[in-house]
Amino acid sequence: MARMSRFGMITGVCACLLGAIAPARAESERAILALPAEGMNFLAYYVAEDLGLFAQQQLEIKSVVIAGVGSFNAVVSGSVEFSFSSGSSLTRAAAHGQRMLALAQMNNLPVWDIVVRKDIADAAHFDPKAPLALRAQILKGRTMGIQGVNALDHAYLKIVAKIGGSELEGITVAAMAPPDTLAAFSRKSIDGFVSGPPWAQQVEDDGSAVAVAIGPNGEPGSLVPIASSLLITRPQLCVEHRSLCMKMGHAMVLASKAVHERPQDVLALLQKRFDKVKPSVLPRSLDALAKIMPPVPKVDLVALRKADEINVDAGFMQPGDLLKSYDGLSSDEFVQ
Repeated sequence: MARMSRFGMITGVCACLLGAIAPARAESERAILALPAEGMNFLAYYVAEDLGLFAQQQLEIKSVVIAGVGSFNAVVSGSVEFSFSSGSSLTRAAAHGQRMLALAQMNNLPVWDIVVRKDIADAAHFDPKAPLALRAQILKGRTMGIQGVNALDHAYLKIVAKIGGSELEGITVAAMAPPDTLAAFSRKSIDGFVSGPPWAQQVEDDGSAVAVAIGPNGEPGSLVPIASSLLITRPQLCVEHRSLCMKMGHAMVLASKAVHERPQDVLALLQKRFDKVKPSVLPRSLDALAKIMPPVPKVDLVALRKADEINVDAGFMQPGDLLKSYDGLSSDEFVQ
């Protein structure tokens, strides 16, 4: 009994010592990420979540959908830690004294397609191979679905319509979520809509719509490059919780790398996420998304300038409101 007691004591001491020298498991950091809409535009989030990239970085990220510019405003108010928002929202806010910080740039081309119903296109003898200035003329007087008033898809519609010679007031817009847009399009309550993958690709694939402008193909050229999707946060957050920003930035680097190097894995997760979308639409959508996603998601100041100019081109700001400098609105250190 004495020997067993001494053995038990020794075993207990050894266990304590081993516990003391074993590395402590790092606790995950938590944050909320706001998405402006549901859709593949925010592929980086789905990839980071579903391929375990957030988990690799000891992150627990909860996503919420806050329509349009509301997602950016949620960061400004402190309701969420991060959002995917446009460069136009970032620069427009900075012009009004609300300076946020872009950690990563997930898109460098326009993400949207502008589509109109095929019956309208046929009646207008629409030529999909004509120059954009001619194609865009079909938008005059139309009722178009958008995801948010004064959001970047709305601005994109206005700019393309202007290229076609339409006055900014010549188009009626209806803001709605993508599933509602598809339903309205199907019952012919709207003439067309602006959207990123997979919604525009869905109606192009089934033949019920034709594309007026295709952003991932670099249309219009005046918007290339453009920061249409940035990972946004409050500057103070990265001062107080630097490791959180570093982990988020690194997760975006890994997500971009996966899109370009592991397309089959990414396609598989899209099939699970968007299981109601026709299988033939998904590869088409992923191809468009890979075109617009830079291999390294470093914020491009030229693209940020283009995003700022879109505010003026769309009539959201006056030319005098353009920022003189974009210093301090982004940082490369989180995507190294």
